[in-house]
Parts: sequence; structure tokens; C-alpha cells
Amino acid sequence: MEYNTIIILQLILAHVLTDFVFQSKKMVAHKRQYKAKSWYLYVHSMLAGVLTYVILQQWTGFLVPIGIIITHFFIDLWKLHQKKDNLKNFLLDQFLHGVVLIIAWLYLIQGFGDVFPEIHNFFSSTEKLAIVIGYMIVIFPVGFIIGKATERWQKQIAKEEEQSSLKKAGRYIGIFERILVLTFILSSNFSAIGFLIGAKSILRFSDSKGARKQTEYVLIGTLMSFAICIAVGLLIRQIIS
Repeated sequence: MEYNTIIILQLILAHVLTDFVFQSKKMVAHKRQYKAKSWYLYVHSMLAGVLTYVILQQWTGFLVPIGIIITHFFIDLWKLHQKKDNLKNFLLDQFLHGVVLIIAWLYLIQGFGDVFPEIHNFFSSTEKLAIVIGYMIVIFPVGFIIGKATERWQKQIAKEEEQSSLKKAGRYIGIFERILVLTFILSSNFSAIGFLIGAKSILRFSDSKGARKQTEYVLIGTLMSFAICIAVGLLIRQIIS
């Protein structure tokens, strides 16, 4: 087990060094401008394979480093052809690299035969399914419920919100907020929820430009969000206990 963990950590280290430590903004800009004609792209891809080879220290094994070089090249080339260099494309790019690393890891530890049994065990586990479903509920349906429940107040503060708030900021704040609350419940850190409420209250009321309607609207949404998340968290704890 320790050996398997070391292998995946070595692969991740090589990737992080390649993509974030040894890649400058100048290299990224050159690649975006010239794409497949950029010599930086080829050097960058080769570096990914070389670092993987050196860090793994499996001197007779060339298949994984070569595979890393080829897949890294084409994944980066795909990203370079995207019109926007935004968060969505960045995350998809890193996800594809992650898939390659997992495949390389399974190959090195000869663990392909364990994949389907592990998937079966996951979907047969009451605890794991309950936790995953809980997070899915607080991220998606709960946000929809709160949106519908507070819909009559949204129109009243729409103009003020457009002038004083970042676009969709409240939505993302709510998502991370609900994730944190559910995590605190499942990890039995109930006191942390109080600190979260206190921190949000301080930030809201310290805003001198914040209108009373906006404050009340946020408070209603926050309390509703917390109440539902706490209920979901306690239900999950009851299921998995």
C-alpha cells in the first residue's frame, strides 16, 4: 500500500513541477501564440517525461515516461486551440492530465484488475453513497430551493445587487458555504458552523454601502441554507452510524 502511494505521489510531483514550477508566463504566451510551432511546447512535453523518468527511478521502464510525453503534448495542444484561456479549460486540461496519471499509476502497480471491484464496492457502500449524495444535494437542489424560496425578494434588490455585487458571486459563495457546513457536520465540528456564521455576518454588516434589503435577503438565504445543510448532514450521520 505504501509503495502504491509513493508511485502516485511521484507522478503528481513530476506533473506539478512540469506545469507550474518549470513553466513561465513567457513559455505559456509563446505556446498560445505559435501553438504546434512553438518549440516551448515540445520542450515542455519532453520535460514532463524526463521528470517522470527521473523521479520514478525505474531506469529500465520507458513506456510511462514516453506515454506522459505524448499525452502531455496533445492535451496541451488541445488547450492551446481553445479560444479562451479560462478556468473551465484549465480545469479540464488538468483533469485530462490527471486521468493520464491515474492510468500510468495503475499500469505501474498492476492495479487495472482492481478497478472494477473498487467501483462495485463504492456503489455498494451505504456510507460512501450517502456522503456523495449529501454533497450533491447541498450543491445543486438546495441552491435551487433557496433560489425559488427567496425569488419574491430577488426582484426587489435586483438593481442594488447589480450595482454593488460581483456577478454570480452570491451563487458561488452559497455553494462553498453549503459544502463547508456539510463537511463540518460530517466531521463533528459543529462549533465551526458558528464561526462561519459569525464571519459572514461581520463581512456583510461591515459593508457601509450594503442596503438593508440586501442584508435581510442574504440573512434569510443563509439561515435557510444552513438549516437545510444541517438537516441533510444529521440525516447522513444517522444513515452511516
